[in-house]
Amino acid sequence: MNHLIVVPILLPFLTALLIMLPPVHYSPWRRRIVSMLSTSILLIVCVLLLLQVLADGVTFYALGNWLPPFGIIMVADLVSVIMLCLTAFLALGAICYGSAGEDEKGSFFHPLFQFQVMGINGAFLTGDLFNLFVFFEVLLIASYALLIHAGGKNKTKAAVHYVVLNLTGSAIFLLALAVLYGTLGTLNIADMALKVADLPQENIMLVKVGGLMLLIVFALKAAILPLQFWLPATYASASAPVAALFAVMTKIGVYALLRVFTTIFGEHAGPLSGLATNWLWVFGLATLFLGALGVLASKDFRKLVANLVLVSVGSLVAMVAFQNTAANASVLFYTVHSTLICGALFLLADMIAVQRGKAADRLVAARRVNQPILLGSLFVLGAISVAGLPPFSGFIGKLMLLQAALDTEKQFWLWGVLLLSSLMVLVGLSRAGSTLFWRVSGMQKADERALPLQVFAVLWLLSASLLMMVFAGPLTALSFAGASQLGDVINTIRTILPASGVLP
Repeated sequence: MNHLIVVPILLPFLTALLIMLPPVHYSPWRRRIVSMLSTSILLIVCVLLLLQVLADGVTFYALGNWLPPFGIIMVADLVSVIMLCLTAFLALGAICYGSAGEDEKGSFFHPLFQFQVMGINGAFLTGDLFNLFVFFEVLLIASYALLIHAGGKNKTKAAVHYVVLNLTGSAIFLLALAVLYGTLGTLNIADMALKVADLPQENIMLVKVGGLMLLIVFALKAAILPLQFWLPATYASASAPVAALFAVMTKIGVYALLRVFTTIFGEHAGPLSGLATNWLWVFGLATLFLGALGVLASKDFRKLVANLVLVSVGSLVAMVAFQNTAANASVLFYTVHSTLICGALFLLADMIAVQRGKAADRLVAARRVNQPILLGSLFVLGAISVAGLPPFSGFIGKLMLLQAALDTEKQFWLWGVLLLSSLMVLVGLSRAGSTLFWRVSGMQKADERALPLQVFAVLWLLSASLLMMVFAGPLTALSFAGASQLGDVINTIRTILPASGVLP
């Protein structure tokens, strides 16, 4: 077995334990060095795993050597490993920024951060729905504590809403799993796909109900309309490195939608084929437009960035509804782009807020920032990329989204809503930039400047846009390869369940 598959789960888990033990626990710098070093190693491991999957195809790891569908398995394919690389790259930027001083504003920042990374990685790698629920709970428990890191009224209020909604979602998730397990007799994703394809008539309605309950759960995790209202306040109130890591949280919901409704309820699923397509299409476009309206209406920069997350989620969910290779490839490429750029903008918002005094990141006239050239340049780079202007990765990603809809009956709606939303985002960002850097009142305070580690973290995440532009050809090809592998459900079932013997 390929033991490298479980390293992205074990490494952050063991790192969290190590940080809580003496002598590491008693030294802030030791905690920071261990955490940053571990996250750097995690990124290297994820890249190595990506190279292995490119060479060998889909592979899985059976814990305790209990073979599927009975044991717990971790599945590594191009889609899951791309998401692992994205998480590690984002986490390294966030942990570097937090290590500049944000980590000392509350307790156990680094262990909680590592536990959340462990949960995120587990959610991407798991090969069955019950362990998807388990890893959801691991990352959510860590996120509850991280959300109130450093305290404050706004954080506590947002945390209460966040916890209540996610506990409700967890209850629905368990009920859905009970319905599906009682009907299909398995929660292994590959085995479920096999059984849904040959489902008795009397069980179709029960499985449909279970699938639609999963749709509700994943829609809540992804923050799709009308279950998106928790996101702007939650993300805006979180500390900068936490908000940056949270940028990938909604993408876990999108990933779950893509995985479940392509593998289990995809084209092979007979009467349940395309179970969620119409819902995803309508509410994806609605979320996209609502997020763009939120960008225009935002009164502070952090909420503006939170609404940019909604814009990206809406775009991705609408593309999931297409259920084809081109659309899924655009989802992969645009997910990486939007997550890293939004993460960078959350960090940048904090740097700007510190230098604007009491006005913080509110879009009102305030004193001039101490580093207008540095912060302004970073803002322009992030704004151009996230708005989808050429030549950066945002333009390439949106072009892939538009091309995926060519010659389809949905082309008019997607092109219209996506292009209009892009214009609204551009206007909102232009207004924010002019307010933050040009509407000046009051004197500067020379002692407030961005720390080198903070600048590195933002540059690290923004560099992804440049790298994705320079290597657009190979990365686009990788996205299409991942989408093709995801859509080849028959090959996935043969790899994980070689003894099934019922497939042509």
